[in-house]
Amino acid sequence: MKLLRVGPAGAERPALLDAEGTLRDLSDLVADIDGALLADDAALSRIREAAASGDLPALDGAGLRIGPPVGRIGKVVCIGLNYHDHARETGAEPPAEPVVFFKAADTVVGPHDTVLVPRRSTKTDWEVELAVVIGRTARYVESQEAALACVAGYAVAHDVSEREFQIERGGTWDKGKNCETFNPLGPWLVTADEVPDPQALGLKLWVNGELKQDGSTADQIFSVAEVVRYVSQFMTLYPGDVINTGTPAGVAMGRPEPKPYLRSGDVVELEIEGLGRQRQDLKDA
Repeated sequence: MKLLRVGPAGAERPALLDAEGTLRDLSDLVADIDGALLADDAALSRIREAAASGDLPALDGAGLRIGPPVGRIGKVVCIGLNYHDHARETGAEPPAEPVVFFKAADTVVGPHDTVLVPRRSTKTDWEVELAVVIGRTARYVESQEAALACVAGYAVAHDVSEREFQIERGGTWDKGKNCETFNPLGPWLVTADEVPDPQALGLKLWVNGELKQDGSTADQIFSVAEVVRYVSQFMTLYPGDVINTGTPAGVAMGRPEPKPYLRSGDVVELEIEGLGRQRQDLKDA
């Protein structure tokens, strides 16, 4: 299933994109697409049955905002330097263990919402990423197979980053990762049953129509299953939590000088095979 949330920010309603590309209203079935729903197998079955019956009312998508596909996200866990080619382009050694950091849940916006370039920023960068959405509590998970059983589905994430704030201003990476609007998510949450191999997905990103990133999750240093298993050893993952699993090569930071960092007026588009496409206009904060 392709689950999504549509409507004004803070007042989104649950919807489904059916196999014919028609937007369907789920408001009469469920209150929202959130952790409570993703952990409720019976509710998800009701949605599947209703979708198969063809009885769900259609929505007119013209002019309708698409919000993040998951509401009330508890935490956004991020994995850094998780592609071999990205580690090479930044001159970093591939990490022996996953590099873990956080984004605040309030950085998450819709897939086509405006991204704000922070004040005094000179190094705002792009990163297309596969997002993993948790559907079952993961605590000290013992195997990769068990870890994948905790995954509700997958989505496109844009891990926008400010490199000066992240790397040159001291402390941890958090200052460069948590600026407002720095985590567009969506357009859909594609349930795990429709993604048989999360290590076989192509990722692409364009800036002003020019292809900048063209990679595959096959190049991940730590697989989705290993990332979920590993993270669960250090924190409990709850339904509705999101993990951004890293970005392939092609970011501005890895390019020759003058590095083409993002500015107000730029347009970023990104997609992951089978998971949909995002588009953001950049403006000054």
